[in-house]
Amino acid sequence: MKDETQDKATVLIVDDDRVLRRQLYWALEAEHDVLEAETRAEAVAQLHTGHVDVVLCDLHLPPDLDGITEGLAVIEAAHAAASPVPVVVITGSDNRQVALEAIRYGAYGFFEKPFNEAEVGHIVRQAARVRRLEQENLALRSGQEARRGFARVLGSAATLERVIKQARAVADTSATVLITGENGTGKEVLARAIHEESARSAAPFVAVSCAALPETLIESELFGHEKGAFTNATRAKEGRFELADGGTLFLDEIGELSAAVQVKLLRVLQERAFERLGSTKTVNVDIRLIAASNRDLEREVAEARFRSDLFFRLNVVPLVLPPLRERRDDVPLLAAYFAAKAAEKHCRQQPELSPALYEALQEYDWPGNVRELENVIERLVLLTPGPRLGTEHLPEKMQHDVLPEAGALAAGDTTLEGAVTALRRRMLLGALQHEGGNKAAAAKRLGISRSYLHRLLAELNIKENDTSARKENETPGRRQPPAS
Repeated sequence: MKDETQDKATVLIVDDDRVLRRQLYWALEAEHDVLEAETRAEAVAQLHTGHVDVVLCDLHLPPDLDGITEGLAVIEAAHAAASPVPVVVITGSDNRQVALEAIRYGAYGFFEKPFNEAEVGHIVRQAARVRRLEQENLALRSGQEARRGFARVLGSAATLERVIKQARAVADTSATVLITGENGTGKEVLARAIHEESARSAAPFVAVSCAALPETLIESELFGHEKGAFTNATRAKEGRFELADGGTLFLDEIGELSAAVQVKLLRVLQERAFERLGSTKTVNVDIRLIAASNRDLEREVAEARFRSDLFFRLNVVPLVLPPLRERRDDVPLLAAYFAAKAAEKHCRQQPELSPALYEALQEYDWPGNVRELENVIERLVLLTPGPRLGTEHLPEKMQHDVLPEAGALAAGDTTLEGAVTALRRRMLLGALQHEGGNKAAAAKRLGISRSYLHRLLAELNIKENDTSARKENETPGRRQPPAS
């Protein structure tokens, strides 16, 4: 397998036309490592090395002895790899239907001869990105059961890395930690990671959702009770503090605690001692407390809804988890991981996420954060009949927010070609709107030539008034699609 520490993707050009191979080589070599092959046999040999990330293959290679064209045979060989390699097919402008057939056969995409360098560069970068995500997904699946500690926290965004660095620094201590962040950001995942990286990792990790327990039961759940302490207390019961003795107690949504329970919790934090309900016997415990809240506890203190002395006891090591909208580059990795997890859970074939889906997921603001993303991906795995996940089964609100042109697609355009067409249209309209309709500036923003921009506008039937209509209908405050 290719060394993942390398920055450049390796592109294999398969074509019996040496001149075309050289043209593609010079178009790609500045950004990628480029290999060449003249025949299917040479291409398969290169694929067997495991070092190829993207294949560019001419469909007009002569057929083999079984009658299958060698171009399609290369696609077959690329998909047979342990980590399938995306194939972009090269075809003449008079053979568009053949190229679409190749996509149905499993090709990632296609471009026509004579080719446009910007177009080829863009599709190769996208294919390499999909390949990298698939390899990361494969690595995650293979090590899923062994993921412990901070390996549980997926992502590499700078905002997240700062939090993990702080958590790692205090993990092997008994310091009280307060984790804050919006719902669904992964507060319990981080708390569990801290526990597993600590000297208490062999002892229990006990999690309690303070919001899920009725006020009448929360004292009993936290501190336990003796037989007869209240109606229906038919036997003595240990509380969560006793169950966590020697380990870590995680109190989620701690801002929901009543004033009376806050007083008792403050004493436990000060003395590590308490009494069960209905008992006068003091129980001593050795616990590490990690608390979490989606509320601004400082504001709660200022408004007299949370005790200031308890807040200062909890806020020894504050960790603030960023919302998913502030770490959009982590969305593809998380989505691929959740797709593999859902497929395993529901006994489905391991899925592949389409480029259009990756784009849509990164455009969405994720008010429910990581938890919402996991739920959406599980929905797609369940509703999609094949292994390739697209945008057609996204929730209606998401489609409205991130696929404004979705309604313009024909009912049959749920294929890769239809998704790519919708994405091109969205990017063109976004660039034109951003540049006030200036086509030269829009072409520069997209990294393509003016002639290619005009060709795309004609091909996608984009009129002058389409840009202005988009501007008028744009939802205020919504993040615009990337222009390149």
